[in-house]
Amino acid sequence: MAQSSGRTAKIWRDGELVDWADANLHVMSHVIHYGSAVFEGMRSYETPAGGAVFRLRDHMRRLHDSAKIYELPLKWTVDELCDATIETLVANDLAQCYLRPLVVRTGEQMSIYAQDEPVETFIICWNWGKSYLPHVKNDGGANVCVSTWRRAAPNTFPAMAKASGNYLNAQLAKMESVRNGYDEAIMLDINGHVAEGSGQNLFLVRDGELITSPVASGILSGITRDSVSKIAADFGIAVREIEIPREMLYLADEAFFCGTAVEITPVVSVDRHMLGDGKPGPITTKIRDRFMGIVTGRAPDPHGWLTSFPVSALAAK
Repeated sequence: MAQSSGRTAKIWRDGELVDWADANLHVMSHVIHYGSAVFEGMRSYETPAGGAVFRLRDHMRRLHDSAKIYELPLKWTVDELCDATIETLVANDLAQCYLRPLVVRTGEQMSIYAQDEPVETFIICWNWGKSYLPHVKNDGGANVCVSTWRRAAPNTFPAMAKASGNYLNAQLAKMESVRNGYDEAIMLDINGHVAEGSGQNLFLVRDGELITSPVASGILSGITRDSVSKIAADFGIAVREIEIPREMLYLADEAFFCGTAVEITPVVSVDRHMLGDGKPGPITTKIRDRFMGIVTGRAPDPHGWLTSFPVSALAAK
C-alpha cells in the first residue's frame, strides 16, 4: 500500500519486484558520476473503469529511442516494459500515480568509457499528491520568466533523447526562476528563439491558432505536446510549428505549458508582461478540459491513448 511520503511499496527492477528500500545503486555506478541514464515520465489516472496509463506504449517507445541514442543496451522490449508497468501498478495497489521508467548504467567503473558495464531498468511509482507547480491554482496560471540559461546547441546534447544529464541546465533555469519569484522558466535555444520550459513544452495562442517551437529548436518531442496537437485538430484549431522570436512571448493572446507532470498549465504572464486579461484563455481552457476529460475517463478516448487495468477496492478509494 502506498505511503503518504510519495514512496510506494514495490519498484520493478529488471524483471523483479523489489521493496522500495532495496532499489539501491553503488556510489561507483557510472550513472552517478556521468549521468548515463535515460528515463520517461508517465501518469496513471483513476477512471470510472479502474486505472488507466496515458500513452503507455508511446512513452516506452521513446524510452527505447533515448536508450538507442545514448548507446544504452536495453534488453526489455516495448511490450515487456508495458506489461511490467501494469504489474508494478497492481503490485502497489495504485490506480493513480506518476510513473518513472529509468534505464541506468551501473557497475563500478571510474572511466567515462563504460560500454561493458551493466545496464539496469527500473519502473518506479510515485504518489505525487501535489501539483507539479504548487503555487499555480486551478483558476489561475503560471507567472514565468525567460531564463538566462540557453538550451544546448545542436550536436552537443541530443535533445531528442530524454536523458538525465540533459536536465542539468534545466535545473539551473528552474532554480533561477523560483529564486526570482516566478513559477517557472522559459528557455531559448542557441539562436535566441523560444524553446520550451525547464521540463515541459510550450504553446502560444495568437489569433485563434496554436504556435509551438519545432524539434530543431532543441526541445524534447513531447508526447503530451503531440496530444495537444491532435486535440486541437479535433477542434479544428490550426497548429503551426515555427521558430518563435522571444518578443512573440509578450504578444501572445494565451500561452500554456504541457507535459506529463505539468499536464496543461496556463501561463498568464511572461517577464511580468500580462498575457490577455491575465487569466487562462478560452482556447487553453478548452484544450485542458478535453485533455483532462480523456485521461480521467470522463470523455471519450478517440485516439486510443489509455491502457486500462483493474485495481483493488483499496486503491480506488
